[in-house]
Amino acid sequence: MKTIERMGAQGDVMFRRVETVPVGFEVAPRKGARLIVAHSETGHHHAIDDTGVVHYTGGDPLISYLRLESVDHCDVIHHRPHDTHETLRLGGGQGAVYQVIRQREHTPEGWRRVED
Repeated sequence: MKTIERMGAQGDVMFRRVETVPVGFEVAPRKGARLIVAHSETGHHHAIDDTGVVHYTGGDPLISYLRLESVDHCDVIHHRPHDTHETLRLGGGQGAVYQVIRQREHTPEGWRRVED
């Protein structure tokens, strides 16, 4: 397992530690205990199985934020039965904030989100 304190990536998702969640981002509703950080149409989600983390979303579907509310770290798990990415541990202690950035690519039709 790779532990990061500042910046790291898991497939097409990058995590970058920042000071705070910007204005305009709101708490995303949680669906059960699993927090889907980056959804994939093929079903291989990047997720956190810890209720001590809050996910914030805003107008840009490629950027969101995570705040470690009641935990010192959390593990981002790539849920897929084959060809998975290594689990990524986000550290920094309670109150740490990470910006979550989805990778994008340019196509003849314009920009689109990369799917790994």
